[in-house]
Amino acid sequence: MSLFYSIAKFATNILIHILYKMEYEGMENIRQGGGYMVCSNHRTNMDPLFIAQKLKPQLFFMAKQELFQNKFSGLIIKGLGAFPVERGKGDNGAIDFAVDTLKSGKVLAMFPEGTRSKDGIPQRPKSGAALVAIQTHADILPVGISFDLPLHFRSAVKIRYGKMLHFDSLGVEKGVPSEMKAVSKKIMGQIVELVDIPKNNSSLLEEKKN
Repeated sequence: MSLFYSIAKFATNILIHILYKMEYEGMENIRQGGGYMVCSNHRTNMDPLFIAQKLKPQLFFMAKQELFQNKFSGLIIKGLGAFPVERGKGDNGAIDFAVDTLKSGKVLAMFPEGTRSKDGIPQRPKSGAALVAIQTHADILPVGISFDLPLHFRSAVKIRYGKMLHFDSLGVEKGVPSEMKAVSKKIMGQIVELVDIPKNNSSLLEEKKN
């Protein structure tokens, strides 16, 4: 863990506890050390900060290319462990970096949905997280982020860490597209189980499952 990351993590921990009523569950499911993936639903730009606080190793996560366009902010988020990805273009460079991150024993964070959910309902996953998992045989720590809309000062935010999803349980034999699709669904299914659906939106969840 870099010194910059350690200082930033300490500062942001204070910040998010001032801004929100933070609640964490399932810390016993967090594995010591690295070499695994963290996969979460995506609600806000604060999500990496929410997730990282209870993980001892530095967290490396994909961030959209646009966040790096400003040199100052790009330098900061890069120091916090982010690396750019061009969404919707099959960014092989980002995938290769993610694979190398895991193979070097670090912790990689990904949001399988690929973009934030505006209504709080988990969306259909894209293939990126499954592709990286299949290429590295990495285990996956599912995480659910929950809060009622709109998010505001002193909102209650719950972060729930689920049981580790072991790669051997994913049923991957050949890494073919059908297996990748099944892995994506399984990862997202584990995340959905950890999410408290915002009030009045439970019916939307059933629509998005179908």
